[in-house]
This record gives sequence, structure tokens and C-alpha cells, in this order.
Amino acid sequence: MRILCCLAGMLSMTMTAAAIAGDDVVEHVVLGIHGGLGYDKKDVTPEYLKLVRDGLEAALKAGVAKLNDGGNSLDAVEAAIRVMEDDPVFNAGKGAVFTHEGRNELDASIMEGKTKKAGAVAGVTIIKNPISAARSVMEKSKHVMFTGRGAEVFATQQGLEIVDPAYFWTETRWKAIQKIWEQEKAGKQSAIPAKNSQYFGTVGAVALDKQGNLAAGTSTGGMTNKQYGRVGDSPIIGAGTYADNESAAISCTGHGEFFIRYAVSHEIAAQMKYKKVSLKDAADDVINRQLREAGGEGGCVALARDGKFATAFNSEGLYRACVTKDGKITIRLYEE
Repeated sequence: MRILCCLAGMLSMTMTAAAIAGDDVVEHVVLGIHGGLGYDKKDVTPEYLKLVRDGLEAALKAGVAKLNDGGNSLDAVEAAIRVMEDDPVFNAGKGAVFTHEGRNELDASIMEGKTKKAGAVAGVTIIKNPISAARSVMEKSKHVMFTGRGAEVFATQQGLEIVDPAYFWTETRWKAIQKIWEQEKAGKQSAIPAKNSQYFGTVGAVALDKQGNLAAGTSTGGMTNKQYGRVGDSPIIGAGTYADNESAAISCTGHGEFFIRYAVSHEIAAQMKYKKVSLKDAADDVINRQLREAGGEGGCVALARDGKFATAFNSEGLYRACVTKDGKITIRLYEE
């Protein structure tokens, strides 16, 4: 009996260790980003993965250039995310997925950690770079979030670039929604699978500037085949995005309904701030325990006020990258 108990304990420890996915903490990071959970590894090609790596590297370089030129953490976050919004490889901006109605609807949010000012837009269809619109909401309005037509009118008034909705059309995303429509007509699919990373996609960034101020931002094309009017976690402060100079900046990606219900980004920051839990342990607890137990798939990148960078994900992969203050770039896609 004693031997069996020991074996059970060893098995439990092994399972617990295997359940936690993420990288070792990286020190002295000034900018961290993610490009979403990505497709299941069996469904991707080396050529596609190269495009992802190139896109992440380009985003990092754009963000760091802002910091090196004297910009603040908000500048770095916005610049990095804009690059990914312009890259059709990612589910944000140009690469947005299609809704059930065959539309591209985009969401984004941004937050800075010193005063906790924040801005967001949701359900927009003509704003080329939603992350810039989110920042304009934060800096040029008395509100935190604008949605739909109101957000588009505001962005136009602020002089942001407006495009025809057709700009967001890409063949890859169009084929994906057509396949789902065919399955629905055949009665093989009536809803989005509860756990399937090919349906989720987001980009995000977290930054720490020379003044010690943190910032976080997230942008997405939403969930493939989402119903009319659906809004996920990406534009919701405390769910997909959060920044607090007393703890960390966090950007999330995954099944948004779970991230909203569990207030994931705020929960990570709160554990650090009030329970004095480390960045890594807080991210692992929320992503790899709370969400996993609830059946929610996703991940996050997080940057603490001391420059420590951590990731956590309970999916097969998380497209993530970071750069340290001495310029060292690290890019990882799956468990590597």
C-alpha cells in the first residue's frame, strides 16, 4: 500500500509538471509580444512558421526602435502591434478572421500602468489599425471603450487611417469560414468547439520603458465564426489586457469567454500585488490551473516592473517573443 501511495504521488507530480506550459523567466526584458495560439502544429508548414517568426521579429524591432528613440512603453506597444495588425499572418487587422455573417470585426485595447489609463474599441470594420484607435480613445476622449459605428466615427475624427472593409479580406481566412459554413449546412457543426486553437487568434505586446512605466496592448480579429455582436476579451480591460506599475503588464490570447469570466489579466496582476506571488507563479496558476480546470484554452505574455518576462499557455503553442535591454531577441512558437 505504501509503495502504491508513493507511486501515486510521483504520478501526480509528473502530471502537474506536464500540465504547466511556458518558458523560463527572462530577465531585463523591455518588450514582449505574442501572435496568438496559432494553428495546431500538425497543420502548419515550415514556410508558414517562417512567416510567423519573421512577423514577430519585425514587430519586436519596431517596438524597440520606439524605446531607443526615447519613446515610452505605450509607443513601443502600439508600434509592435501595428506591425502585426498589418501582417496577414496574424488574426488582427489585415489578417482578421470572418464572423458567422462573413464580416471582419476587430477589437483592441491598450493600457498604461502608471495612472491606469486605458482605451479600447470593439466591433470595428473600417479602422486599419485598431490599436491606434484604442490609444486615441484613451488619450483624446473621456471614455474607455467605443464600439461599432461610434468607434469608427471617433477614429475618423481623430484622423486615423480608414479603409474599405474589403481591405481585411484574405483568401486563407475566407476559405476557413467557407469550410465551417459547409460543415454547418451538413449538420456536422453547430457551434465553435470549446477547445480548438485554430479558432482563436490575437496579437499583443507588453513593454517597460526607461522611466519604469509598464504598458500592455492587445488586438484581434476575434473568433472564427463568432455570432453577430460578439465581443471577446481583447478589448476588455482586466480580461485580455492589464497594466499596473506595482505588478505587471499582461496581454492574453485564447477563448475569450473564459478570459472575461476569470478576469485573467487582472487576476495575474492581483496575485502579484496582494499575495506577493511571483510573476511566473501567478501566470501559471491562472492559465494552467484555473483556466485549465474550467476548460478554457489560452495563454499570456507578462512583463513585471523589474523587467522579468514570463509566459504561460495551456495549448499546444503560443507564438511569443521578447527582447532584452541589450538587444537579445528570443522567439518561440510551440514547446521548444
